[in-house]
Amino acid sequence: MCKQKFLLPFLLIVILIFSQCSLSYKVKRNPDAVIHGYVAPGFEEVKEEFVRNYTKRKDNGSALAIYYKGEKVVDLWGGYKDAITKSKWEENTKVIVFSTTKGLAALCLAMTQSNGWLDYNEKVSVYWPEFAQNGKENITVKQLLAHEAGLCLVDEVFEVSDLADFDYIAEIMARQKPLWKPGEQHGYHLSTMGMYMNELMRRVDPKGRSIGVFFAEELAKPLDLDFYIGLPDSVPDRELAKVYYPSILQFVFNMNKMPKKMRKDFRNKNSILYQSFRIPEKFSPNNRSTQKVEMPSGNGIGDARSIAKVYSIFAEGAKEFNFRNETFELLKQPALIPPAGAFDIVMGLDTYFSYGFIKPGPDLLYGNNQSVFGTPGAGGSFGFADPKHEIGYAYVMSKMGLYLVNDPREVALREAMYRCVERIENPGK
Repeated sequence: MCKQKFLLPFLLIVILIFSQCSLSYKVKRNPDAVIHGYVAPGFEEVKEEFVRNYTKRKDNGSALAIYYKGEKVVDLWGGYKDAITKSKWEENTKVIVFSTTKGLAALCLAMTQSNGWLDYNEKVSVYWPEFAQNGKENITVKQLLAHEAGLCLVDEVFEVSDLADFDYIAEIMARQKPLWKPGEQHGYHLSTMGMYMNELMRRVDPKGRSIGVFFAEELAKPLDLDFYIGLPDSVPDRELAKVYYPSILQFVFNMNKMPKKMRKDFRNKNSILYQSFRIPEKFSPNNRSTQKVEMPSGNGIGDARSIAKVYSIFAEGAKEFNFRNETFELLKQPALIPPAGAFDIVMGLDTYFSYGFIKPGPDLLYGNNQSVFGTPGAGGSFGFADPKHEIGYAYVMSKMGLYLVNDPREVALREAMYRCVERIENPGK
């Protein structure tokens, strides 16, 4: 029995490596047989880097979409949606995007701010009276969404299926005690942020909708998006890509790519980071029980073009949704640094948070200006809006990388996009 337990993961790794090599060879021989989609004139370099992701950077299934000034200029997909069965990634393939979901949830809350239902500067307890327990009565919405509240963990073990009971989860979250003085420093609320965002939405929305329902009705339906926070049964399994975690060996041999504190905390079962990954229990990204509940922290499922499209709308101010310019200006502002500094006590590196989004900073660069807003997801996915250049961008993949931010595959695509935009906007240079 022990030999079987060892043999199965080993065989899986061998199959994945063989599949990787085979796919790379196919792309080198005939890229158009593996890479599909469209790039507009002027964005050809982006496709070249997308191809190099397969020949040089060991990608095996992914999609990329870019909108520029309201037009879709890149829509690419390729490789496998399942590296084991070698099922091809198709035009309508959808994949879980982990924390990239947080940015889309933050857009929903931004709409409530624009509608006048929510004030970022107001205390959370004004909307959610039960929240004012254990020293949380003065925490503002802005502090919570900036990961400054110290509410990264929970005092009760619950499973992913329990997320379907919003009242039960709200009761748990309301009684939590901050791990530090709120507003003094920040630390990534990896799993809990989505639960707090969801209950805030339920409290301020006149219809009492959750974020998943609000997103479906207010964004997905009018924009014809193929993205879900809470996957419906109507979406068949054949349209879903399977994500694969790095093997233990890959993880061990690449630990040096992580900040020192992060390496230490991954090995410490008492660390905030380690415990955060266990909320909720039985989270399994390829399992329908995980996919069907609403978890705005990390189980959104969809295609790249849907993420890029919605960010494109907001990059231009979302006027079709009567989005107030005052709210838009807030999203574009650089992140405010808490008094203790930019160091993230959970992640072990400098981070920059604002209104539910990750913003660029000196040690976390993305985009080429401070107005961009979005969120990356574990393994390499990323979605963001760039208001300065009116860009909506999204990259999604099935093979999870080892970088928590700035995965080389995604960085290569993003940098190629900005080089293309620079040539278009400054043709004389």
